[in-house]
Amino acid sequence: MADYNTTLFRRLTWEGTVPLEIRVDSKELPANSNRGLECYYVQAPRVSYLPLVVPEIRRYLMDVVFDEVAAKGLKDEEWWFESEEGTLLKWHWPIGVIYDNHTISTSIRSPSSPSTSTAVPMRLILHLAAPPNDKLFLSSTIDSCKQAFMNQLKEADFIRWGNMRRMTSLRTADQDGLWEGIREHSFDDFWRVASKLMPTTGPPTRPTSPPPMGSALSRPMSTDNNVPDRDGAYSVRSVPVRMYLPDGPILQELAPPLLEDGSPNTISNFLSTHLSLLFPPRPPPPPPSRLNPNPQAPNVPELAYALIQGVVSPPEAELAWLGACLAGADGWLNVCIGIVRR
Repeated sequence: MADYNTTLFRRLTWEGTVPLEIRVDSKELPANSNRGLECYYVQAPRVSYLPLVVPEIRRYLMDVVFDEVAAKGLKDEEWWFESEEGTLLKWHWPIGVIYDNHTISTSIRSPSSPSTSTAVPMRLILHLAAPPNDKLFLSSTIDSCKQAFMNQLKEADFIRWGNMRRMTSLRTADQDGLWEGIREHSFDDFWRVASKLMPTTGPPTRPTSPPPMGSALSRPMSTDNNVPDRDGAYSVRSVPVRMYLPDGPILQELAPPLLEDGSPNTISNFLSTHLSLLFPPRPPPPPPSRLNPNPQAPNVPELAYALIQGVVSPPEAELAWLGACLAGADGWLNVCIGIVRR
């Protein structure tokens, strides 16, 4: 795929947003607060994190809702979020993953809820004190979120290339620049550095037969036609993939970009290998017969779907391309598993 198209899909991923409705827990409002205005709406970037949204929320609350004197004792590091249903929200998860996972879980619990194609605000409850750190596993400060983000990048780098040389060879200023790109939501600043870590998206190299000798239409073949692109998406050791089951565990499995026969590994093949009960593999067609000389493989029931960056992935989508173009800013291809409702 051309670099222009790669950049286009990366930018589309980067510019994706989700609607959030954030309401302060009424029991925790400071004295003399302006009740009735404690709800804040924001279109949050999918690639961002909740701690990066807190300063914007705080400015609104201090300007409009809170009494200045009563709110002096509030500390941002003690703020924490839960969903309207009471689910603690992870600070180190990308906001897009939180939203997609919540949307799927809600659709399972409430069959009458809107489909994933409808952007409905996710309702969050903001608590101003007593964070349950034993359950959050991470303090709510921006510095803690940055450290978690950098660790995710390093892990993805190792899974992708088999080492962390690309990440560790970055200057400290470049590593900080990755986080500042997220913090300032600057696509150009982020990808100026991230392009040194992420693979390119050229097609997989396949051996080709030379044209017949003496052919009038033959032309000299490029000397590097069959040389694999060492930085290409199809040359990585494994695509960093995480599967988020609704209200369940997060699964992480090796995801080679190519199958043993050299064909591209698809999201359908990957999911049917590791989640065969939800994505049953399609059986081979029956042998031909006189009555049916060209038999077709039987259909399999559609029980689940893969949601990536808010989009239902087609089953034939190649893992290598998905990992290069639709991965989050932390380098991970996050796949939220939805259940088909009957």
